Amino acid sequence: MRRRRGDGTGALVVEGAPGGGTVRIPLEIAASYRARTRGLLGRDSVEGTILLSPANSVHTFRMRMPIDVAYLDRRLTVIAVRTMRPGRLGLPRLRARHVLEAEAGTMAGWGVRVGARVEVVED
Repeated sequence: MRRRRGDGTGALVVEGAPGGGTVRIPLEIAASYRARTRGLLGRDSVEGTILLSPANSVHTFRMRMPIDVAYLDRRLTVIAVRTMRPGRLGLPRLRARHVLEAEAGTMAGWGVRVGARVEVVED
């Protein structure tokens, strides 16, 4: 993400999804400090995913659901994917510049795995 327009919406595009092809996922962008610290806190579900940028770690304190977390480097390449239960503290990833959060179990179906490149398309 070269330019930062702030909080907003868009789509996450994943190439090479299971079964081949491209997957386009609804995306919330949390670029402000306030939006990043809020993330998915207090939600029962999320449609699609949320991108925290910049970020290199997350926590799930006060979350109501387990989440999938993908750590992205500056080129939007996935460097780690974890599932976190509520009440956990994720370790910072030194090379991570962005973090994706989604409901647990969804990222594997989208093809978000270590080494995958994603694209952010802003509205």
